[in-house]
Amino acid sequence: MAGNSQRRNRRTSNKKGAQVGSGGKRRRGLEGKGPTPPASDRKGHVKNRVANAKAKQAASRRPAPRRGGAKGTSELVVGRNPVFEALRDGVPATTLYVQQFIDSDERVREALQLAAARGNINLMEAPRPELDRMTNGLNHQGLVLQVPPYDYAHPEDLAAAAFDAGQEPLIVALDGVTDPRNLGAVVRSVCAFGGHGVVVPERRAAGMTAGAWKTSAGTAARTPVARATNLTRTLEGYQKAGLTVVGLAADGELELQDVEALDGPLVIVVGSEGKGLSRLVGETCDVRVRIPMPGGAESLNAGVAAGVVLWEAARRRA
Repeated sequence: MAGNSQRRNRRTSNKKGAQVGSGGKRRRGLEGKGPTPPASDRKGHVKNRVANAKAKQAASRRPAPRRGGAKGTSELVVGRNPVFEALRDGVPATTLYVQQFIDSDERVREALQLAAARGNINLMEAPRPELDRMTNGLNHQGLVLQVPPYDYAHPEDLAAAAFDAGQEPLIVALDGVTDPRNLGAVVRSVCAFGGHGVVVPERRAAGMTAGAWKTSAGTAARTPVARATNLTRTLEGYQKAGLTVVGLAADGELELQDVEALDGPLVIVVGSEGKGLSRLVGETCDVRVRIPMPGGAESLNAGVAAGVVLWEAARRRA
């Protein structure tokens, strides 16, 4: 009895101080665990396993290539004949500036007619001092044509577009080619033989100027040109994507007719006429190839050399 009395006293005691209790566990238990998470977030649920599988599949897919590359700088074509020829040959233009009170001749009238026929070229009249300032004092003869910056593609886009179309990529890369007319000629050959584009380095190389547009004879409108920050790394990226990189060199190990890779995914690298391929680019190529020249010429310019190899590649793919 004494023991029972002591237990009752402990339970009814008003003594202050720490008491033995649940530590709030019972109260928190009554509060519940919040709303039930969706089935896709509940571990072990069928929908959770499906969601995890989809996430893994998405992560394993090849990332989409980066679209769009750098833009060039705007350009001015000055002089009556150059402006007329640029408009006639389809060089893109945004504005034709015409000197106030110009002495109109046949070239001026034809240039104005071509610009008006396009429908998307602004015609602006400007005083001679303003045209002098725009052209840094060049002999503009009262006509100045503004060419917009060229919108370069990203190098990855060229191969990706070919693969998307179910075709083997055929690309030309230029190493140290500084003459825009050579670039235009290469663009024209790439278009003629079913190629997928041209790659040029960002520095110390020709870009898509009005001169390159003119030489391309309009084919630059449908043949993309990409600009590479580092040509060697770009070529290595193409190799990882499964393309064979063939460099043209006078002392190449193989002659053109002996190269077996021409009918597969291919990058043709053309160097400058004087120096050829740079050392790093030459070392990066899978094979260096020479074009037989029975006539004894030491070299071909970039446009002609690219055209010869493109023709052979197109012949084998036919």
